[in-house]
Amino acid sequence: MIENRAAKFNYFIEDTIEAGIALEGCEVKSIRAGAMTLADSFIKITDGEVFLHNANISVYDKASAFTPDPKRARKLLFHKKEIEKLSRKIKINGYTLVPLKVYFVHGKAKLSVGVCKGKKLYNKKETIRERDIARLAQRDIKHI
Repeated sequence: MIENRAAKFNYFIEDTIEAGIALEGCEVKSIRAGAMTLADSFIKITDGEVFLHNANISVYDKASAFTPDPKRARKLLFHKKEIEKLSRKIKINGYTLVPLKVYFVHGKAKLSVGVCKGKKLYNKKETIRERDIARLAQRDIKHI
């Protein structure tokens, strides 16, 4: 499972939706090997289709001559009604779509997509403060 840990820090995650990913060639083997990064990736809706941009799937070592571009845009598989619902939510309420994690279900690669709102700087500082307090409390429990 590959996670986008920065998404939890930079966004308030309102809802999550599961989508399939259209992959080519040996990209599935690369994902199984953990050679994928979701950092700096984003999701865009264009012409009624949803695409994952800037996600890096490294080239598989034992692949043949044909290897797709590691940072190409990959189509996400949604139902038409889901795409319409997401596009309305993004346009009206100012939400954004963020990739959260990639995992496998019955041998098929799935992407967890978060419907998110961006955090302000003071929200990020508050998150850091809460994390530090929890870490200190955990240390005190271990020492007792």
